[in-house]
Amino acid sequence: MTTLGTRTPLRITLNVWEGLFLREAVARLSADRIAWLWLLAEPIAHVALLVWVRTLLGRIRVIPGAEFIPWLIIGITLFILFRNQVNRGMEAVNANKALFAYRQVLPIDTVLVRCSLEGVLSSLVVLMLLLGLKLLGYDMTPGRPLGALVVWFTVFAFGMGVALVFSTVVTAAQEASKFIKMAMFPLYFLSGVMIPVQYFPHDLQKYLLYNPMLHAVELIRLAYFEGYRAVEGVSYVYLLGWTTTSITLGFLLHIRFKARLIAK
Repeated sequence: MTTLGTRTPLRITLNVWEGLFLREAVARLSADRIAWLWLLAEPIAHVALLVWVRTLLGRIRVIPGAEFIPWLIIGITLFILFRNQVNRGMEAVNANKALFAYRQVLPIDTVLVRCSLEGVLSSLVVLMLLLGLKLLGYDMTPGRPLGALVVWFTVFAFGMGVALVFSTVVTAAQEASKFIKMAMFPLYFLSGVMIPVQYFPHDLQKYLLYNPMLHAVELIRLAYFEGYRAVEGVSYVYLLGWTTTSITLGFLLHIRFKARLIAK
């Protein structure tokens, strides 16, 4: 006679995450006919637009210590990773309300899984872009591969932490999501994605350095391009501090308002 074993809490959580991940992946990649294509087309469109703008303005397309297009792609893909995690992660609770009828599924599970999916998709996209640039003749071998990976996964964790925080805010006030998405546009330019921070006046740089994403973008370029010189004041400790704080605050908010998130 066979006896069915009792599932441990860890096994239940892993099963929930697996089911949510598959559900999110199908929804993300089948939202429309070109949803999967847009994942790759978006960063390419960003690069093409920025190259055109800089050419139109007559700026010299030279970055000291790095080739212009690879320099752009590294910064753009990192920022898109952060932006997609925040924008999609903060909507995860509202998008999965029906699943909270099952007591095994918690609001925090939906945010963690959706952010993880965005991280996986962004990682695959950047690998394909780097391979494509390699085939086009660009030298895409990172100077310090481990350093670049550390920054990438730190931003992955940072985006997840911010999404956890904002998911509680957006669930309480749906209108807040519009303002958060609007804030991503100026943050894009203030993070040094398009224009090197060194080009800004020194007095302005010290204020721009309060932005943790600027540190992230500069750090991954510093790790990727051996001859690149980041702006003075960039610190991995500062980025890590923001990451740790956001994750901790996000978990605390989900624990504190768990019942309200389920009932909303």
